[in-house]
Amino acid sequence: MTRRVRRKVAKKGKDDAVSLSYLEIEVEDLGLERNGDVDWTSLPDDTVIQLFSCLNYRNRASLSSTCKTWRVLGASQCLWSSLDLRAHKFDTATATSLASRCVYLQKLRFRGAESADAIIHLQAKNLREISGDYCRKITDATLSVIVARHEALESLQLGPDFCERITGDAIKAIALCCPKLKKLRLSGIKDVYADAINALAKHCPTLVDIGFLDCLNVDEAALENVSSVRFLSVAGTSNMKWDVVSHLWHKLPKLIGLDVSRTDIGSAAISRLLSSSLSLKVLCALNCPVLEEETSISTTKTNGKLLLALFSDIFRELSSLFAETSNKGRNMFVDWRCSNNKDKNLNEIMTWLEWILSHTLLRTAESNPQGLDNFWLKQGAALLLSLMQSSQEDVQERAATGLATFVVIDDENASIDRGRAEAVMRDGGIRLLLNLAKSWHEGLQSEAAKALANLSVNANVAKAVAEEGGINILAALARSMNRLVAEEAAGGLWNLSVGEEHKAAIAEAGGVKALVDLIFKWSSGGDGVLERAAGALANLAADDKCSMEVAIVGGVHALVMLARNCKFEGVQEQAARALANLASHGDSNSNNAAVGQEAGALE
Repeated sequence: MTRRVRRKVAKKGKDDAVSLSYLEIEVEDLGLERNGDVDWTSLPDDTVIQLFSCLNYRNRASLSSTCKTWRVLGASQCLWSSLDLRAHKFDTATATSLASRCVYLQKLRFRGAESADAIIHLQAKNLREISGDYCRKITDATLSVIVARHEALESLQLGPDFCERITGDAIKAIALCCPKLKKLRLSGIKDVYADAINALAKHCPTLVDIGFLDCLNVDEAALENVSSVRFLSVAGTSNMKWDVVSHLWHKLPKLIGLDVSRTDIGSAAISRLLSSSLSLKVLCALNCPVLEEETSISTTKTNGKLLLALFSDIFRELSSLFAETSNKGRNMFVDWRCSNNKDKNLNEIMTWLEWILSHTLLRTAESNPQGLDNFWLKQGAALLLSLMQSSQEDVQERAATGLATFVVIDDENASIDRGRAEAVMRDGGIRLLLNLAKSWHEGLQSEAAKALANLSVNANVAKAVAEEGGINILAALARSMNRLVAEEAAGGLWNLSVGEEHKAAIAEAGGVKALVDLIFKWSSGGDGVLERAAGALANLAADDKCSMEVAIVGGVHALVMLARNCKFEGVQEQAARALANLASHGDSNSNNAAVGQEAGALE
């Protein structure tokens, strides 16, 4: 195997960054000599804090350790209002050590049940937003304790993977403990029963955004009682009684956005909701097979409301929300973000649409249903690229993951759809992905690198990635201390190294040493990163000059170590292939002798 593609994130394991241009300060303003030594301690405190804000947590910690002054600045309240701990081992001990800095923490993102158990030890009583993924093992008890300790909570999101062990009892606890709750989005709940929903209606008067996604059962009648709701999503939820929905939900007095994507809703229910609801403005029904098969839907009157479906022109429909003609076409999302629009309702609708569209497009890409080629080529790819420019980091991540996923035809054989890959390239997707990969947010780095890796299976896209400077960016990401980032970057270098024209560029960018270092850094417990690193080295070792670079930076020893000690078949296969390629150059270099002389190689 010479390539690898990935569709989903491996289960291991908001404030926007300030633009770097903001930090471009004239040297003279600091009283420093342009060609002399820089006295970093003379930088203004505000400048140092701006510098901290552009770094990830590891680099912030390193910078804080340089002197007492910077240690104090590194603990500034503004740097600790938001934490994304998904890429880090977050347990009770870590939480306790961070507690002193989290007094003013307002936003938290975490991953997995162990991290969920540790949240309460942060003692962040001012926490407003909690977002978690890989929540399959989180229990009612854990969630109940979390919400009991954070009564000021305004937003709680768990997903997109299923919360299999969370029941309606936990939803009741959320309602009782969090009276200020405004947004609740939960995925994969087995039974959202009436008492749980009624508790939300009674105790959470400001709850405006509800998402019960991919649930097995949701009590439709009880949702009518949540009169405060403005945005409601039941995307992917099964066993819905659509006749009940169509006769009750139109009575919700404030409902302006409804998402029924990926369900079995039909045209009758759609028509009744559109005609009966006085407040509804947007109804999203993407990838609804029953609806799409009914020919009558094409004549359905929308009464001035937006109906977003696979058979509609989504960009044109969305542009009708705007009075200005400048917001027409595929740049509509971008135009909206750049505008000085002061319409609060419109901004809330667009922000919600970004979230639900990114979620539905990713879920659709993962299931890869037949018959959607035309949609992906004409609208889907462009929608994902537009969503990658969102100001919402989780939307950006899902859009990048969607790009990485929708191009894949066959995971095992590393096959991607040529038309879809080139559609991304034509619409400027390579530059957008590379910009995301340069972000300091490690979640964005990982997803962007994965998308670049998958797209680079196509030779034309690989050429575009190289021409846009992607090799240097991926080589830099391969040096990341975050294993998921390094793993996806190594996958990108693996696929790019298939092309003979890219091998020298990878070596010049320091990619060979970065790949060898990965093997030593993650020699145990990192089968994904090891297979990708060894696979890339195997491709590079087939080139005479690159094979010498592999040997110089310790690659022979690293590969022999993998072949002997690693228990994962894929890793062993790539390590053996790399050693074979190193030894295949005969008298043109000394690598064959180097392999034979390495202790344990012949064995």
